Amino acid sequence: MDHDEFLPDPEIPVDVEPRVRHVLAVAGSRGGVGSSLVAVNLAVYLAQLGRTVALIDADPAGAFLHSMLGVPAEVCVGPAEDTALDRLRPVKTLVPGLLLEPQRYSVGLTQPSRPGRKPRWVQDLRSLDVDHVLIDLGVSTHPANLELFLRADLGLCVTTPEPPSVEGTYRFLRALFQRRLRGKLMRDRHNLRGLERVLARLPPLPNPLQVVKGLSAYDGALGELARQELARLRPHLVVNCARVKQHNELGPAMSDLSSRYLGITLDYVGHVEQDDAVWLSMNRQRPLLIDNPATKSARNLERLARRVLGLASALHLELQSTPASPRVTDPTLYDMLMTHPAAGDEELRKAYKRQREIFSPGSLPLCSLMSEDELSVERARIEEAHDTLLDPLKRRAYDLSTFPDREQDLLAPRAGQNPALEAERALLRDELAHEIGPNTAFTGSLLRKVRESLGVDLEEIARFTKINPVQLQAIEDENFSELPAVVYLRGFITEIAKFLKLDPTQVARSYLRRHSQWRNETNPADRA
Repeated sequence: MDHDEFLPDPEIPVDVEPRVRHVLAVAGSRGGVGSSLVAVNLAVYLAQLGRTVALIDADPAGAFLHSMLGVPAEVCVGPAEDTALDRLRPVKTLVPGLLLEPQRYSVGLTQPSRPGRKPRWVQDLRSLDVDHVLIDLGVSTHPANLELFLRADLGLCVTTPEPPSVEGTYRFLRALFQRRLRGKLMRDRHNLRGLERVLARLPPLPNPLQVVKGLSAYDGALGELARQELARLRPHLVVNCARVKQHNELGPAMSDLSSRYLGITLDYVGHVEQDDAVWLSMNRQRPLLIDNPATKSARNLERLARRVLGLASALHLELQSTPASPRVTDPTLYDMLMTHPAAGDEELRKAYKRQREIFSPGSLPLCSLMSEDELSVERARIEEAHDTLLDPLKRRAYDLSTFPDREQDLLAPRAGQNPALEAERALLRDELAHEIGPNTAFTGSLLRKVRESLGVDLEEIARFTKINPVQLQAIEDENFSELPAVVYLRGFITEIAKFLKLDPTQVARSYLRRHSQWRNETNPADRA
């Protein structure tokens, strides 16, 4: 292998006017959760869109992104001049448009560049002549890593469906809030000393809501400042290695619990399924989206990347809006069920069932979040919410006492749509407007893309068309061997096209043409 291929690109200067659209940071809740997997494949996805991307390896535990991209390890050895380690000098990778800034080992040191140097990168990050910058922070609550996460335009925290990972996520969120608050008060010694006095009375890495309450009691203005900073903190969550259906529900549950008990809006972005293809791509030293893009985990990563890109593109709209202040008062019975005062009885029953599952013994989303005594109190309040809100007379009396100035039918739902989903759908609709025309050849993946842009799942199409969900999945995956005869397949495709508001004739003709090509290739005798 010619190592000259990976030398710093002289055509990518750092001392230029900023053109970086977004700086994205990826952190892990603990070692081995897959933050590097997410960071690398997100960078590859953006590069495949024709963007230029700089991937920064900032994992304090080691420097391994180069091995996932097939870059020689020798590239990671830094120069003899120690001060040169402060500068970013990205090198080429074998992925067009993707540059890598590996962790540097200077002569005489046995660990990568010291964590204290990382904040100095921030100025260079915005000056790189690339469209996007991705930082893989690895696993650490070191102030330098927290600072890079906070300074990024969008931060992703990766976890897995295991108690240590869930606990690590909540610990990271607590540390993130403390770092944000300390940074805000860094030049205000008086208030900084007040913060230290309040923290000294609390346990290590305390609940952010406890910090806000303590500061409010100490100094009202300082408490209001802490409340505002907590409201502006908005990390995003990714669940990796999902094995069963219950794991897919971990992200939304952690998002709800983080908002309720930490006061932190943790936006759930998506999950990545457990897949041996990930292990194989690691051994081949090739990103999964390049090595095996048709696997289920690769499709999960593509969807995740679309959502992240959509969220990042909508950042300017979010910055213009005023974030809602976190709740520091006692929750209502509707809050206990994570629902809203306009909910009907059926919605309340579903919400109650979900909360019973979340607060059951050994619950994974609740790991380390509260003590057993606190859990007992919460379970009792959930039962109280169920008994009160599903009794018409009790509910009416409760609503009048809790919301005296508002009528129940005017109360809006507590939460809106998932911003990640909405951003992804908007991005897909924009792409489809350019992809679909009079002569478009519809493939299974294109039909899936249209479906996802409308925000519907296969079960909904199955209920409308009466087509088995297994057959619908096979149509999108183009598993032609699992599909019925052409006469039935034509009817299936026509019904799907009608549901998706596409031209049934064009969709059926182009899709069946692909099916015919497959049949001729697998059964040459059919050509006759």
